[in-house]
Amino acid sequence: MNPVPKSNEAWLKEIAAAYADARETIPFGPLVDAEIREADLFHLAPVVCLKIRGIKRTKAVLKKATDAALVSYVATGAQEPEVFAKPHLAFAFCYLAAHFGLDLLTEEKIGAVMDFVVEHEKRLARLLRT
Repeated sequence: MNPVPKSNEAWLKEIAAAYADARETIPFGPLVDAEIREADLFHLAPVVCLKIRGIKRTKAVLKKATDAALVSYVATGAQEPEVFAKPHLAFAFCYLAAHFGLDLLTEEKIGAVMDFVVEHEKRLARLLRT
């Protein structure tokens, strides 16, 4: 397993890389008769989490990561609509929540990292353009 980042700065860079990985799926949507938009990428956060962490993708493991990400998204989205309206921030939240579902992060750590990501959103956007 690949270790989780130790600093908020490292998380910001990893989230940018993970989002870029998820964004690479957009052109393949028509091949499966689907339109994939950036607003949909948060759905891919759990599987990208497994890929980045180097965790074998089994049904059980993917279910744990996905359940945590989507339940957290639904529970928190109404409280933070301005954050979740931005695809890269919604993805970041689900990516972090997937780590919680895998017992790799605590709720407190997710909150701290997410606060940092939101505070440094412009830097994240710049990382996504490079």
